[in-house]
Amino acid sequence: MSALVARLLSFHQELAVELQRFLLLVRYQHHVPPFTLWWRLVLKRIVDVLGALIGLIITAPVMAVVAALIKLDSRGPIFYKQQRVGRFGELFNICKLRSMKMDAEVAGPQWAAGAEDPRLTRVGRLLRRLHLDELPQLWNVLVGHMSLVGPRPERPCFFDDLNHSIDRYDERLLIKPGMTGLAQVHYRYDASLADVRRKLRFDLLYIKRMCVALDARILAWTVLVVLTGRGIR
Repeated sequence: MSALVARLLSFHQELAVELQRFLLLVRYQHHVPPFTLWWRLVLKRIVDVLGALIGLIITAPVMAVVAALIKLDSRGPIFYKQQRVGRFGELFNICKLRSMKMDAEVAGPQWAAGAEDPRLTRVGRLLRRLHLDELPQLWNVLVGHMSLVGPRPERPCFFDDLNHSIDRYDERLLIKPGMTGLAQVHYRYDASLADVRRKLRFDLLYIKRMCVALDARILAWTVLVVLTGRGIR
């Protein structure tokens, strides 16, 4: 089999998989015509790419200053990568500015506790409060692992447990995870199963009503939340 034929077969299989995934989303958004939904997804990706590019350019000086503060404050790397569950269960490495001590998970994976997490460094506590540690995720958006708006990407070890404990939890994977989302601006960091269940309702509502206009409102709410220190905790 020639390399060209093999590539064509691979492309055909990938196209079939994407079509099946799209049809699942169509059934979820049964009130939206398929072409309208397809166009919304295309427009969402265009906004993601432009937004990520502009965001990286604007925040580059901020990240440079933060990087210097991280190195001065504690030992360890400036950035850290952590595996997360993306669209339809595809794993990817999320990139963040390091806000925790090097031995933060010596006892095993733990849920984040916002800006009051005792594992945070001095600079990390400020980064978490201002959400500056999230800025490198713009790269994840640019390369297509994430979107600007969508459900929060969860770690595989937590996702498996939550998926067994909460009905319809896996439906969050119908779309790409986001840097911010309807659940994030309306509710605090997950601290219990009850928190996750409440946030899931917001995530599923977003998937049903997903459009660029709603994304714009959520991004505006996110800016307000960051500036006022309310909402996301």
